[in-house]
Formats: sequence, structure tokens, C-alpha cells
Amino acid sequence: MNPANEPSNIINLSDRLDPSSGRGGDLLNAVRHIATRRLQQYVGNMFEHVDDTLFDLAEKAENNAAQMHYFDGMREVRKRRPVIERHFLAQVSHELSDFVSGHRYPPSSTPAPLAGSIELSLVADNELEESLAITSMIGKNETRLTRDLFAVNQRLSVICGGAKIEDATNPIGPALLAQAFRQSMRELSADMRVKLIIYKLFDRYVMAALDELYQETSGELMRAGVLPQLRHEVVRPGGSASGAGAAAGAADDNGAPIAADDSEASAELLQTLRTLFGARRAHPNVPLSAITQGPLPTANELIGALSVLQSQAATVPLAPLSMGTSMLDLTQQVLQLKEQLLSQLSSLRGQRPGQVATMDEDTIDLVGMLFEFILEDRNLPPQMQVMLARLQIPYLKAAILDRKLFAHRQHPARRLLDGLAEAAKSWSEESDRDGRLHDTIKAIVERLLQEFDDDMTIFDRLYAELQQFQEANRRRAELTEQRVAESTRGREKLEQARRRAAREILSRVGDHVLPPLIHGVLSRAWANYMVLTILRRGEESSELREALRFVDAFIASTKSVRTPEAKRDLRQLLPGIEQALRKGLANVAFQDADIERLLSQLHTYYRQQLGEVAPVTKQPQTAEATLSPLPIPESIQPLAESMADLEDDPANAEPEAAAIAPEVREELERINALKPGSWLEFNSEGDHFERAKLSWISPMSGRYLFVNRRGLKVADYSPYELATVMVDGHARILASNALFDRAMDAIVDRLSHEDARPNDTE
Repeated sequence: MNPANEPSNIINLSDRLDPSSGRGGDLLNAVRHIATRRLQQYVGNMFEHVDDTLFDLAEKAENNAAQMHYFDGMREVRKRRPVIERHFLAQVSHELSDFVSGHRYPPSSTPAPLAGSIELSLVADNELEESLAITSMIGKNETRLTRDLFAVNQRLSVICGGAKIEDATNPIGPALLAQAFRQSMRELSADMRVKLIIYKLFDRYVMAALDELYQETSGELMRAGVLPQLRHEVVRPGGSASGAGAAAGAADDNGAPIAADDSEASAELLQTLRTLFGARRAHPNVPLSAITQGPLPTANELIGALSVLQSQAATVPLAPLSMGTSMLDLTQQVLQLKEQLLSQLSSLRGQRPGQVATMDEDTIDLVGMLFEFILEDRNLPPQMQVMLARLQIPYLKAAILDRKLFAHRQHPARRLLDGLAEAAKSWSEESDRDGRLHDTIKAIVERLLQEFDDDMTIFDRLYAELQQFQEANRRRAELTEQRVAESTRGREKLEQARRRAAREILSRVGDHVLPPLIHGVLSRAWANYMVLTILRRGEESSELREALRFVDAFIASTKSVRTPEAKRDLRQLLPGIEQALRKGLANVAFQDADIERLLSQLHTYYRQQLGEVAPVTKQPQTAEATLSPLPIPESIQPLAESMADLEDDPANAEPEAAAIAPEVREELERINALKPGSWLEFNSEGDHFERAKLSWISPMSGRYLFVNRRGLKVADYSPYELATVMVDGHARILASNALFDRAMDAIVDRLSHEDARPNDTE
């Protein structure tokens, strides 16, 4: 404890120092010394890597011209490096001197543009590329360094007499440092590709090390008694800070950077979004929130207002589309949320806020665009779109509470929405007659609306419940799907065997005109025996060869016999024919009595062939007389009457490649790329539709088998048949990538076109 006559070294937030006073000036000079020393070290380290990087790129250049650009850049950097370093450090020193002397620019007149405030439509292409690189760099690092930067801003504010210090006016903040380096790069006459590479290296070796600078600066000021107990104004789950939105970046609880979990692609996407939102704000024809008097709402105020709106939404029952709620109405509701939020803030604080913070506004717009995409996404059935659209408010709360939502594919809230969309993709009234999937998704949506406050673990719990439901359904569906596939495979094998048997018989008959009795036995009874033999023994079996030898002998037995030698040959054939028939017909479920009747008719026929008179018959029987009735079960039908019948089979009705229409050929390419597990939507006349998964592709016929989410067969098509159905508009392939990924790609595309539109009209 300090003695009564000894002043305390602790400086409270309410105690303001005069920067012109001795102590205030000393602290500011200490900050300048730390910044100058560290930045000189960081920039020197960066330039040590420029030469190697440009040399590596030159070696990998796609052509000689590009290689020369890199080599020229290397020479120019070596020559101009001292000038660039001096210019940069002098610019930073100038900013610090102005800061120490009290000459600080307000945010509205800061010469260095804020992230997203560059007049993109007024600069040349090279300037545009450079501006985007700088803007992206500033935005990423301001978000990454939110916690450390906030602490430095607050402590500098105290020693500057209470003047408000923001990220944009902090002389050692990412914005002014990046702009200072941009000014110094004007000393370099190099190709823009080389400059962009140097900006990336500046980001990697200078901006990435700023956390050390800020921590040392804060430590120095804390030891001097400036806000030693400072805590972040708003602590959000996952270490997010009050000034951070969901539109960019992520940091852990200690402020250290967290990589976008899957790859650098997520970070690149977020930087692109931040840049595009900045360009969107810079355009005069893109409306911002109506500006009135009042301070910016804090994160807690936003969450409170959203909680009120969420509780109101939870009491509104789900209205089916058929009851007057159109998709256009729902889209309008999604777009109106920002205005509803401002109105609710006005009610809570008694004064309408001028506007929300830039990053929070980006978050609101981004979530709005996400749910606008959901309502336009044809991957989802309309009934599912209506349900998922109700999640806009909970997801906006989640995005404000935890900015990692848009940065991490494995974020619990993101996984839940992707999981709901994937489950919803397979839904149709026909496949969900018991309503279990519909009710499960509805229950999850309603629980989020009713229970989500600020506890982000609810997303993990609901995702686990959804996965449990999906896994149970998958196990049931797999069993049904296997049975359907086996049944289809069996039918295909049967059809293939029938066609092989028919082809063998018809090719041997050729131009022979067989008596009806012989023809009936071959095309019906014996053909079915051959089919059974192929299925049981295989197409290369000895049993099939024996069956084919019988066909040859049976046909040969119908030839006219006029000479004693021919009659002798026929008599030698008959015992073998009878033996083979008895064996074969018994295998295809002929009754013994039917076999005897058939053999009796054949005996009569062969006696006539040999010129013998049947012992019981008073008049000679003709071959036709022996035909009626044939003792063959009606269930055994002829396989094919001619080779033309085989060629006309619908299963083989694929046209020649040259005869395929271009639009069908285009769909065929997409169909050939399909893999089992791909989902399609089939629709008939009217509003009826069915969602079906590609379950199996036949290795024999190439036909595609489709089943619904319960594993029941929906359809099977040859590739050409499916292509024709798709061209006719009765089927379409559903996207296989996650909802969030599709939405982010669509939002980037939309913002890019918004940004390009004013330039096109100039």
C-alpha cells in the first residue's frame, strides 16, 4: 500500500493525461521508440525474403516475358530497397510525430483510406489491384489483432487527454502502416505483379508480427500505470471482440491467429468478401442504413435486440406456402431484417442509432444474403426453404457472437446448417409419408428459435441429434437399398441370360421353317432351360454347351428323311433327344405328366417323319394336329420370335453417337460424371416431384438405379434415357457441395457484379 503522501502510479480511464505534459510526452515517445525499433526490424526481415521469393517465381515462370518481369523486379528492389525502407520509416515517424504533437486526423479526413473506403470505380486497373491488396491486408489484420489493437487504442486515448483513438487513427495500426508502405512503394518502378508479391511479403513478415509490437507497447504503458486492469469491453464466446463481425478473420482466446480450418481457401474467401463489402459501401448507389443521430450500438445491444426479434419469431407458427405465404414474401422478410433490427434498437435505447458499426453491418448483410440464397436455392424443396429461412435471426446472433462462423467449415453453427440442408435435399412427400424427417428438421428449427440465447454449444447438441436421426435412417435405408439393388441386379442377369439364350437359338434356326411343335419346344421350354443353365452354371459352362448341342440336333431332326441312311441317322438321334428333353424339362419345373404328353406328341411327329403309322390312330396325323394343345405351362413364354425382336428391345435403343442431339450430348457428359450417392430431382406433370439418389450403376447394362431416402426404387434409366428426360425438363442434378460453400460462392459473384456495374455504365 502506498503511503498517504506518495501518489499512485495507477491511471484510471477517467484520469486523462495532457500529451504536452512531461509524463504524457514521455509515454508517447516511449511508444514511438518501440514502434520505430520493431518496424525497422520487421521491414528489414521482409526485404531479406523478397530476393529469394522473386527468384523462385522467375524459375517457375510460365514464359520468358514473365521471367524477365521477375528478374527486372529483383534488380529494381535491390537498387531501391534503401530508399523504400527510409521512406517507410520516415512516413511512420512523421505519423508518430504528428500523433505526439496532437495533430491527429479524424476518421472522416484520414488521408489513409480505411478498409473498404477506396473509390474503386475511379482508379485504373493497376491502382485497383493495389488498392484491393492493401484493403484486404488492412481488414484481415484489424480483425486478427482486434484484442491487442483495442488495448493499445484505449491506453493511447488515456495518455492523449481522452481523445478517441480508433483503428484508423492509430499511428501504429494496420491501416496507417499499410498506407505508409504503399506510399513508399511509389519509389519502386516495377511490374504490378512484383509489387503485389511484395505486399504479400509485407503482410507475412511485418503485419503478421504486429501483435508483438502491440503487446510490448501495452506492456510498457501498463508498467507506467496506464489501465493495468484493462479488459476487453465485450467478451464473446470463442474470444471474439466487440468490434469484430463475422465477415472476416478469426482469433483464439489469446488473440493469436487461427488458420481457416481446412486450407487457405477460407481465408482467401473471407478477404475477398471483406474487400467486396468495402467496395459496396464506397458506391453511392448502394444504400446504407439511414443515418440519424446517436452512437453506434454495441455488440450487447445488437444481441439484445436480436433476442427480442427472435422471441417474436418463435411465436409465429410455420405457414405452408399453400396458405398465402409466397417465396417472394419470405424473401422480403429476409431483406427487411436490418430495418427491423434498427427499429428494435430504437425501442430498447429510446433513440434510433445512426448506423451499426461497419463490420457489424457487413455481418448483417452477409447473413441476409446467405438466407436470401437459401430461398433461391433450387437444391432445397420449397417446404424446406420455408423452414430453414426462419433461422436467419439465430444465425445473425451467432455470427455477431462468434466471428469464426464464416471462417471455419467445422464451426458448429455452420455444420448444423449444412447438415439440415443436406437432410432437406433428400426430402419429398412420397419418401417422407410418416413425416419423420420433416418433423425432425422443424423441431430443430423451433428449438433454436426458442432456446438459443448466447450459448453456442446448442449448435453442437442439435447437430448431434440430427446426425443420430440421419444415422438411424441411413441404416434402415441401406438394407432396403441393398435389396432393391440385388433385385435389379437379378433382373438384369435374367434379362441378359434370356437374350443370350434367344440369340443362340435364333442364330441356329436361321432360315429354317420349323414345325410348330419343334418351334414351340425350342422357343419356350428349351429356351427357359438354357436361361436357367446360364444363370446357374455360367455362359462358358459345359452344361450350356450340351444344351446348345441339343438345339443343333433338335433342328436337324426336322429335315425330311427320304433315304434309308437319313432314316437311320434320325433314329440314332431320337434317344438322345428324348433323354435331353426329360432332363432339361424337369429342371424348369415341368410336371412328369406334361413331359410324357410332350414326348408322346414328339413320338407321333417322328413316326410321321419316318413314314410309320401311329398304332392307335386310324388316320395319319399331320404335324399341325399334334400341336394342340402343347403341354407347356402358360407362364413359359417365347423369349423372342426373331433377331429383329432382339434388336428392337428398348434397353438397346441407344442411337448412334452422330445422331445424338447436342443438348442431349451435353447432358450425357454430366451424367457420365455422376457417382453413386448423387441426388437428382424427378418431376412429372404438375407440381409432383421426387428426390432420388443414384444408388447403383449396372456393370452389365450401364443402367442407373435411383432410390429415395428410404431406399425404395424410384426409377432406373440408361444414360441416354436419363439425358433425354433431363433435356425435357423432367429431371435435374442437385448440387453435391455444402450449402454454405455454395452460398459464399454465390455471394462473392453477386458482390463482384454489383461492384462492376457502375464501371460498366460510365
